[in-house]
Amino acid sequence: MQQDHHAGQEPLGRLIYRQSIWTRVTHWLWAICLFFLLLSGLQIFNAHPTLYVGQQSGFAFDNAVLRIDAIDTPSGPRGRTTIFGRSFDTTGVLGVSGTAEQPQFGGFPPALTIPSFQDLATGRVVHFFFAWLLVATLLVWLCAGLLNGHILRDLTPTAADLSNLPRDVAEHARFRFRHGRSYNVLQKFAYCAVLFVLLPLMVLTGLAMSPGMDAAWPWLIELLGGRQTARTIHFLTMTLLVLFFVVHVAMVLAAGPLNELRSMITGWYRTDPKPGANGEIEP
Repeated sequence: MQQDHHAGQEPLGRLIYRQSIWTRVTHWLWAICLFFLLLSGLQIFNAHPTLYVGQQSGFAFDNAVLRIDAIDTPSGPRGRTTIFGRSFDTTGVLGVSGTAEQPQFGGFPPALTIPSFQDLATGRVVHFFFAWLLVATLLVWLCAGLLNGHILRDLTPTAADLSNLPRDVAEHARFRFRHGRSYNVLQKFAYCAVLFVLLPLMVLTGLAMSPGMDAAWPWLIELLGGRQTARTIHFLTMTLLVLFFVVHVAMVLAAGPLNELRSMITGWYRTDPKPGANGEIEP
């Protein structure tokens, strides 16, 4: 599709059909699922805001790697977060939030949980519903991606991608983005890490915390190093997914949000103009 442009104006590149309906639908379903999983997961975490390693936890064990609590001080209650035995004052964010007149005690602030008040039962219902919806969406995406070639064609890094890795890293560091038909190598690595490592790990560690799955698949608990270790890995995986989401949104804003959003809503994506034979830019 050739685009007309006036003198002095930047030429426009071609519009290409980049994202299939399967990619777009599953993309937005993942976004919805992860939003509700995160906030309901924090509700569940607040019921016992401590992470351990191993199979068991309790007063007889000294295996906590993260603890969020509140302590009394001469100046009033203070929030405290302890990581590998080292404590930090996190008042106002973790442990104790709210105002001095109406402090709120808990791991994460109520504004970050679903529901916004302590209700473990409702949090678990919401969490499990969106967890199974996430699993179903992953299976649909995997089947569609294998059948239409999206996984091998668009996500699998090639030898040429690896050779371009230093250039892509340098361009991203300078916030210079190329708009082409295919993903760059950094995108491929990031998407593969999320789709084939982090999300499956979230599912497996979530299953490992289920007593029913413990009885059906006892090998899964042993593979993950214990039920409490599975819970800790689940939490860390969630943290990495949140970090990916923040970076992903930042890159979308930096690369051109209208073009990126159009791609994920309509499937159509505008590429960069190509240089012509005489060195001039062609649309």
